[in-house]
Amino acid sequence: MTRSRLRTATPVDRRTFVRALGLGTLVAGLAAGGLTGCASAVGEQKAGAAGGTAVRGGSLSLAGRTDLVPGNFFTTSSDGVTTVVGLVYDSLIRYPNDKVEPRPRLATAWTLAPDGLSLSLDLRPDVTFHGRNGAAGRPFTSKDVEFSLRTYADPRWSAQLRSTAAAITGFDTSDPHRITLSFAHPLSNLYDLLDTVPIVDSESLDALGRGESFVGTGPFRFESWTPNSRLTFVRNDHYWIPDRPYLDKVDFTVVTDPQAALSGLRSGQYDVVGGLAYRDIQTIGGTSGFHTVTLDGAELQTYVGANVNAPGLSDPRVRQAIAYAVDRQRIVDEVLRGSGYVVNLPWPKYSPAYDETRNSTFTRDLAKAKALLAEVGPLPEIPYNFQANDPVHQATAQIVQANLAEAGLTVTLAPLESVQFTKQLIGAQFPGIWTTYHSWAQYTPANLTVSAYPFNAQKNASNYVSPAYQKAADDAWKLPAANAPGARAAYDALNDQLLEGLFLIEIGVVLRQWAAADRAQGVGWTKRCEVDLTGAYRAV
Repeated sequence: MTRSRLRTATPVDRRTFVRALGLGTLVAGLAAGGLTGCASAVGEQKAGAAGGTAVRGGSLSLAGRTDLVPGNFFTTSSDGVTTVVGLVYDSLIRYPNDKVEPRPRLATAWTLAPDGLSLSLDLRPDVTFHGRNGAAGRPFTSKDVEFSLRTYADPRWSAQLRSTAAAITGFDTSDPHRITLSFAHPLSNLYDLLDTVPIVDSESLDALGRGESFVGTGPFRFESWTPNSRLTFVRNDHYWIPDRPYLDKVDFTVVTDPQAALSGLRSGQYDVVGGLAYRDIQTIGGTSGFHTVTLDGAELQTYVGANVNAPGLSDPRVRQAIAYAVDRQRIVDEVLRGSGYVVNLPWPKYSPAYDETRNSTFTRDLAKAKALLAEVGPLPEIPYNFQANDPVHQATAQIVQANLAEAGLTVTLAPLESVQFTKQLIGAQFPGIWTTYHSWAQYTPANLTVSAYPFNAQKNASNYVSPAYQKAADDAWKLPAANAPGARAAYDALNDQLLEGLFLIEIGVVLRQWAAADRAQGVGWTKRCEVDLTGAYRAV
């Protein structure tokens, strides 16, 4: 059997575990899509924040653009969802933000079989779910791990890593503090799944689906939700990490207007906000009492997606013309203010699938774009969707629209409210092209092509079907590890399929930035863009 290098002969001592997680050194930042938590590669605040000694008590107020959607609980599609998951729930393992290497969380150690077909995990014996009225709830056991993984695999929830969870064929829960999972085949993204799935309470799942109750083992207890307005959380006095969290209360407010969020930050109404234009972030970052955070290690990507069944987009030459027409560098320079870099493929530079040569396949070339469109002949006007009130997506769409007009392709901007946009993304219902962010490329490469809505080879937002692409995705997925022998060849084949199908036209990797008041200290995040306030405090 192959043992994790974190395997210990005895359960990890609480304080030793806290030091291993790096929670003794407080970090700051905020996360994707508004409050969706992303991270710096070194896990440290980058600019201008006031230091200080952690103090107990007080509250922090967060502002994000998109509300909680209970039916999307197992997705990372809204700020409300990622805030609830990040504050209320724990996962079995946790990746540090600068590596794809599992670290203990609710699991203290694990043993992977040499053939990759089973994994045994030792579980923390001293964890309880949230109880009522601040009391400790029932103990966390191996049965809860099985329930959470089975629930995540349920098609009802549309979880993006559902296919990986569904590949678990057996659960041995005979020991309440140990579980053995069996698999249909090796899973190169197995630890990605264990980092992602929140451990949920079986006794309150129905209430979770209705948005009435969220019960986990995390540092904060869910207190209330006012739809389209506010979420509130209070301290979990029985959290398994000693003396954490520091804060007594957290408020999350839905603020759809970026300028209102910026004004609220300036006036002291909010402590940390996301979803601002990069120009505004730069401005407030240079103002006394505020700082800018650049979130390396949990990068997002911005892209143009195409429904290959839509009129005018079924011909790959049209999609190639779009790829040649888009001025990626202008978008990085003007919209992202340099906080990112141009790519043709979805991977950040540290990914084992990153390929510098293939990333230069499509550069801006209007002559080639016009020639391809001339070959195709007359085309209809194409609708172009993006999320309304998002300054980054709106500015990107405007540049892309102008670029395509120069090439001779007319697209009509059609902004959508966040809930409707997400519904169309998951349901593959876009009538033309669209722009948004995608995630998951910061994990094991297979995660993207067997999991993410835009890329899933089985069913994706573009309605793109290709046996060759599906085989390449499966080959990368069924590796025993992301760096196993043959992995480079598998990723090369996958990249070739992405460039050939071109159902998604990548623009660039995005290094997200957020603005915060210096009084907000120790705000952390996960690679998956979930806000983590375990070590956060309000500086005085």
